[in-house]
Amino acid sequence: MIQKIFEKGRRSLKTLRQYFCVMSAMLLLISCAGGSKAEKKDKTVRMEEHFELGFRAAEKGNLEEAISEYQRVLKMDPKHSRAHLNLGIAYGKQREWKKEISEYKKAIGIDPNFAEAYFNLGVAYNEKGDPNEASVQYQKALQINPNYVEAHNNLGNIFFRKGKLEEALSEYQKTIEIKPDYARGYYNLGNIYRQKGNLEEAIASFQRALEINPKYAEVHYNLAIIYYEKQEFKLSAQHADQAGRLGIVVNPKLLERLKPYR
Repeated sequence: MIQKIFEKGRRSLKTLRQYFCVMSAMLLLISCAGGSKAEKKDKTVRMEEHFELGFRAAEKGNLEEAISEYQRVLKMDPKHSRAHLNLGIAYGKQREWKKEISEYKKAIGIDPNFAEAYFNLGVAYNEKGDPNEASVQYQKALQINPNYVEAHNNLGNIFFRKGKLEEALSEYQKTIEIKPDYARGYYNLGNIYRQKGNLEEAIASFQRALEINPKYAEVHYNLAIIYYEKQEFKLSAQHADQAGRLGIVVNPKLLERLKPYR
């Protein structure tokens, strides 16, 4: 009888020991899971901090520092598409075309619907001297975001340089339809109308650009030239002087001819 009680007690101790082992293991797992979540949160915070530091450094023109910070972000998360984009932009400012393009392509590989990456890839190809490939990338950006004003504008610029005025006109018109206060769109429309010989429409577009941005130096200069062509010399002189005050180097011959009208 005593032996049975002893054996029963031993089994109870064994069961209790097993219970404590199971509970200890569960607590360890809970502790590890909690630690994992905390570590993940800490990693996210650190990534955001480095990303913000990179962004601020780039704004100040400290490109090497910006590049270093974005690289730290990517070391923690190689699939951070925005870090790839911003790193590409920083390389572009250093005229490191291959590195710039590589980063944009990595961003697109991570997020195929990243319109901004396609747009910047277009800018890179254009600056590299490949307007055809730039057009392809701008159009891809517009397939994702049809209201991408800068993509319409840059695509219009390529058409304009190729002498495709109607296509350029269409793109520039889209910019002001999407964003009615887009001064650059009106400026570019003015250039198209001037090229086509529609001086009154050109003047109207340039004046609308100045209503939005009175310090748009290139617009003042173009108006000075148009008014000179129209023999409205006083208005020409006013805009030529304003363009000069805003930093444009005005043709000395034009300034000389406008002297009597000041």
